[in-house]
Amino acid sequence: MMNMSTALWSHIRTVQDFPKPGICFYDLTPLFMKNLEPLTDALIASIPTEQLAQVESFVAVEARGFVLASLLAQRTGKGLLLVRKAGKLPPPVIGVGYSLEYGLDRLEMSAEIQPQKVMIVDDVLATGGTLKAVKQLMNKCNHTVLGASIFLDLQDLHGDLGLNIWSVLDEQSKPEAAVA
Repeated sequence: MMNMSTALWSHIRTVQDFPKPGICFYDLTPLFMKNLEPLTDALIASIPTEQLAQVESFVAVEARGFVLASLLAQRTGKGLLLVRKAGKLPPPVIGVGYSLEYGLDRLEMSAEIQPQKVMIVDDVLATGGTLKAVKQLMNKCNHTVLGASIFLDLQDLHGDLGLNIWSVLDEQSKPEAAVA
């Protein structure tokens, strides 16, 4: 019988040198096609019950984080907050700029959301730049960050990010025969 980790990995396509040479992109599209129930189960199972109980809203990070946070919010009956790239939300917004490996970017969210206890949700954690920027944005908006729910944590690419991180998969859980 296939374990949950192997089952999930079997639906992830690995694309070498995308979006630029030297980057390994994990395409979750095949996973989203027919596996939303086990994906949601795995996300919830990865978060300690006491932490999940405190969450008032999940913070969805554009773009694939929208899918994952929506699944969590729907299943748990919690709220959903969107963090978008600059210029995608109507004013008033609060934003933070941050550096990427290949340039600068800016994340924003509505300035009209009352402070609450939140959990950041994203698909893949690599260097941690986006996650740090989202945490900074949440602090700027006076939200209490309980931690982050990450589907795939590439632990070798980041150090301590100063918050609790719960992940479903990491590179060590990748079976040799995973989709390539």
